[in-house]
Amino acid sequence: MQLKLVPGNSAGTVTAYYLSSLGANRDEIDFEFLGNTTGEPYTLHTNVYAQGKGEREQQFRMWFNPTLDFHTYSIVWTPRIIIFLVDNTPIREFKNREAFGVPFPKKQPMRLYSSLWNADEWATRGGLVKTDLSRAPFMASYRNFKVRARGLSQSSMTHRQKLRWYDLKELSYWKSNDPASKFIKSANHTSNGPHIYTHATYVPKLSYILSYTTTMSSFYSQSNTFLLIFCIHFLVVAYIAGATNFYNDFDITWGGGRGRIARPGDVLTLSLDRVSGSGFQSKKAYLFGRIDMQLKLVPGNSAGTVTAYYLSSQGTNHDEIDFEFLGNTTGEPYTLHTNVYAQGKGEREQQFRMWFDPTSDFHTYSIVWTPKIIVFLVDNMPIREFKNREAFGIPFPKNQPMRLYSSLWNADEWATRGGLVKTDWSRAPFMASYRNFNVRAGGLSQSNMTHRQKLRWVRRNHMIYNYCTDAKRFPRGFPAECKL
Repeated sequence: MQLKLVPGNSAGTVTAYYLSSLGANRDEIDFEFLGNTTGEPYTLHTNVYAQGKGEREQQFRMWFNPTLDFHTYSIVWTPRIIIFLVDNTPIREFKNREAFGVPFPKKQPMRLYSSLWNADEWATRGGLVKTDLSRAPFMASYRNFKVRARGLSQSSMTHRQKLRWYDLKELSYWKSNDPASKFIKSANHTSNGPHIYTHATYVPKLSYILSYTTTMSSFYSQSNTFLLIFCIHFLVVAYIAGATNFYNDFDITWGGGRGRIARPGDVLTLSLDRVSGSGFQSKKAYLFGRIDMQLKLVPGNSAGTVTAYYLSSQGTNHDEIDFEFLGNTTGEPYTLHTNVYAQGKGEREQQFRMWFDPTSDFHTYSIVWTPKIIVFLVDNMPIREFKNREAFGIPFPKNQPMRLYSSLWNADEWATRGGLVKTDWSRAPFMASYRNFNVRAGGLSQSNMTHRQKLRWVRRNHMIYNYCTDAKRFPRGFPAECKL
């Protein structure tokens, strides 16, 4: 599997990637990547369990930056040997010594697991350095998963030479050299004593895991008469709630310097003056998932301004999912305007009065997009949903990947009271701020009953326009989806 690990200050985080069976007598083969402070190398932690017994730790300092690009981490597992490889370089082997009474993982099929979780009670300098959650969400990425019945492609001599080099240069901990049989001994070890890590009892504190698909594959080795079965939950991207870097995720596309990313990359601002507004777009396009962004809108007299935050594909038959925040005079609430386009057709507007001041602090605006439904959320409160009704001939955004866009612009010809209130340029520049961008494969975290109750509450108390009830606009009959 190729992984790109959490960048920047990853102290306290652990990205685990391992094979494991289940039960008290389980087998397990572990890679664990222990984060560190910015500029310090990752620690690569390895372990082998056989019939429930582990405590065979070896640790290595990463000799490259594993956050800049994808690197390949491999496990070769045969009845005779287990080998850990990084970019096809062997770093550790564990041989079958059953003839000497040493258990070896040989009879239990294992699944492949991976997780990203907070372990700051032990992961970095024995727990002395804690996770800086102000940098959340932390993100690890995965690609190019492979399973095959072959092992090493290099000669035995090359293999042994590389293994000796890494033992000499990068091995930072070896259980057999630890007379106290404790877990971590490092240059940063203090008189408080090392932290004893009991792997068999840990519970990963996952925030979100993207389960893309579950597949079953089985094969027989060409040279060995045993069956390997892997049932894989393939994790595309995993998060701990925390760190955006707008430099990595977005491009400011227009505005002549009016859009800015503040160092170290965790906040982006757009501004608008009489000359121009500004905007940005994501570097990646997405097909389904949950998109979260925290926004703080233009304060004071924002009449005539529009802050748009939306997903969109390109072309005349584009798909689009819109949040638009229509400014107002001082003291009057913002109008939240939503719309959905499918195959170039929109005109599905619903509007809501904001029930809080969206300019005094950041609030989270989310789009949950699946093949079956689109849900708009504000601070995890559902305000609108648009269901897939393709069975009734109604188009639904399902086939076109979309980028995330946002812009701040002047729309005083229509935005506030139908264009009656114009933008007061004496108050320019107008500014909106963004932080804590998230993309994940999860959807709604609440029960269906709670979701429906919240949706009804918002519609009853805060909806001010619904295209499905606008008889003047549709004198010949409402759109088909309004009748279902």
